[in-house]
Amino acid sequence: MSPSTLDRYLRAFLETLTMVGISALIAILSGLALALVLTVTAPSSLYPRPRLNKALSITVNTFRAIPFIILLVAMLPVTRWIVGTTLGTWAAIVPLSANLIPFFARIAQVSLNDVDPGLIEAARAMGCRRRHIVRHVLLPEALPGIIGGMTVSVIAMINASAMAGAVGAGGLGDLAIRYGYERYETRVMFEVIVILIALVSVVQFTGEWLARRADHKR
Repeated sequence: MSPSTLDRYLRAFLETLTMVGISALIAILSGLALALVLTVTAPSSLYPRPRLNKALSITVNTFRAIPFIILLVAMLPVTRWIVGTTLGTWAAIVPLSANLIPFFARIAQVSLNDVDPGLIEAARAMGCRRRHIVRHVLLPEALPGIIGGMTVSVIAMINASAMAGAVGAGGLGDLAIRYGYERYETRVMFEVIVILIALVSVVQFTGEWLARRADHKR
């Protein structure tokens, strides 16, 4: 492999890591906050707010229903307003984050809802404040499931970043389209697929390891 070819692959790989890393950080933090609000504002929960809960739930479901490629195009004006351009790695971060936030929020919400209600009631009976219950009971008990959801979400982000490459976002997807598809260089397409498989495998292995470490029941 020539130095120029190696540089091309390295640049595309780093662009993908940038897109996925920053988008995942934004989406996971925002999605977890949204999941917490959805969980604690549910009826009979710690901070029951039925109207707020319903409004947030409808909003999350609405964004989850939009396919990523449509969201990518629909958010072009927003992306241009935030980043100043609709092309490149940084421009892709906006729709990638918007796509993943509701996805991860629902996964995290399921994990939070799966926490044994008896633990929460026991903490209440002991006189714990609601915010302490969230911090010391709800989040620690749901952590393994949340980490599993993070793993699934990051892998979904990798797939979406490859799709974003088709519309000028750069990264491995752009490399596969420009060389593997438009120039019929099947070797490039195959090599990009191998790199993506390796990246997904590393994320999956790391996520499973972290989830096992966080599961105090084992």
